[in-house]
Amino acid sequence: MMGTVRRLRTLSLPRRAAWTLAMCLTAAATAVANPGGSLEGRVQEHRLANGLTVLALRRGVAPVVSLQMTFRVGGVDEPSGYTGMAHLLEHLLFKGTRTLGTRDWQREEPLLREIERVGRALDRERRKGDRADPQEIERLGAELRRLQEEHRSLVVKDEIDSIYTRNGAVGFNAFTSSDLTSYIVSLPSNRLELWARIESERMRDPVLREYYVERDVVVEERRQRYGSDPDGRIYETLLSTAFRAHPYRDPVIGWPADLETLDLDATRRFFRDYYGPDNAVIVAVGDVDPPAFFRLVERYFGDLPARGGMSRRPITREPPQEGPRRAEVWFDAEPRLVVAFHKPTLPHRDDYVFDVIEAVLTDGRSSRLVRELVDRQRVAASVNAANGLPGARYPNLFAVFLTPLQGVGVDEAEQALLGELDRLGREPPTPEELERVLRRLEASRVRSLLSNSGLARRLAYFQALTGDWRYIEEHPRVLRTITPDEVAAVARRYLTPQNRTVVVLRPRPEEDR
Repeated sequence: MMGTVRRLRTLSLPRRAAWTLAMCLTAAATAVANPGGSLEGRVQEHRLANGLTVLALRRGVAPVVSLQMTFRVGGVDEPSGYTGMAHLLEHLLFKGTRTLGTRDWQREEPLLREIERVGRALDRERRKGDRADPQEIERLGAELRRLQEEHRSLVVKDEIDSIYTRNGAVGFNAFTSSDLTSYIVSLPSNRLELWARIESERMRDPVLREYYVERDVVVEERRQRYGSDPDGRIYETLLSTAFRAHPYRDPVIGWPADLETLDLDATRRFFRDYYGPDNAVIVAVGDVDPPAFFRLVERYFGDLPARGGMSRRPITREPPQEGPRRAEVWFDAEPRLVVAFHKPTLPHRDDYVFDVIEAVLTDGRSSRLVRELVDRQRVAASVNAANGLPGARYPNLFAVFLTPLQGVGVDEAEQALLGELDRLGREPPTPEELERVLRRLEASRVRSLLSNSGLARRLAYFQALTGDWRYIEEHPRVLRTITPDEVAAVARRYLTPQNRTVVVLRPRPEEDR
């Protein structure tokens, strides 16, 4: 349920620092390899007057802390016509502030204003479409490139990366999803104040420098991820077909027409509305003293004003689906398909049941679809189910992705898949089958909590998403109450033709290549 669009940022640690922190992280993982017991009473909570929620858990023997700052904002919050803004902001917040990322702010500031003036004029001309003046576009484009080249000499590239690296940090990264945006890092515990200074300054006073350069980077990223990748293409088509009204239909990376002229001032407003302390969760796991950490956060984040933006824009509810939907994509790749169904999100009990259904169908070699479609009928090369696409703040999708075995027609594979989904409603899992699935789900949950970074991510995710990190512990308890007949009943209720969306990707016909 945590699909993300991730931008990996490569760190180049000095060999000794990288080796030292790697050994510390290994020791920490070893120390918590048997986490055991409840997190209740171990996770300490603090809430600032401005609404910022802070969680801290002391764990492990190594002097390392994993930190995650998560904002309850993602692609679903973008106004129509501004898709991709949250993801672009994720890129831009690595660019620094008035003191980080610049060689001379006094010289840089007026140049940034001039870049924005020219960039806005260029975007206005481009939005005219067929009525645009090509000569004016060329003139403004040349002027923008000249200003950007002049500006480059004033930029300290990746300065935040470099500062963290010099202080022994690893895993400095960020990701944006439909629901959330997160910034993460692991660093020595004696560098916590450095983290607080950097991250509070990024929240208080970001400079969205190199805006038009980074926007072009995202346009290229989108071209590679969706324009030349069959999996990206089929997934994007699935969302835009299954959702007609709800913004889950929009790709997190944005639509091309929006990205190409995404407005800098609108991006600033979006940041001001949603990236405030009352819309954020900070989590620290590792060698951390919670009371001292709370005092540190109060000192650096306590004066940030609450924004209240998360309640400003209503989200259109997706109407019930009234019949099967179908789309086809022509692409120069091997055929594949996805079948999806609308369903409730957490904490609805049926969402828990779909976690079980996902595991019954495709978790492991003994799962139903792997056993039947891959091993016995030999119509599929691979098959994977996913519960909670593309997010979990709102009702979402349960989907099954299938790649036919070479030589098997995609239509034949589709009919075999639909037959197995229908069978689940008639033939509940046996008690032994259900017990095996529950054991695998619990083992997977425990593995996700072994590392400090893994636990920090899950605490931040559920606190931001549901308002209570305790969902982590509630989840396995609820799963244990689910019965085989309940699994079959939920399958019959949702896995119906009326509620079904199918997207098929086929090779482009010869005459259209």
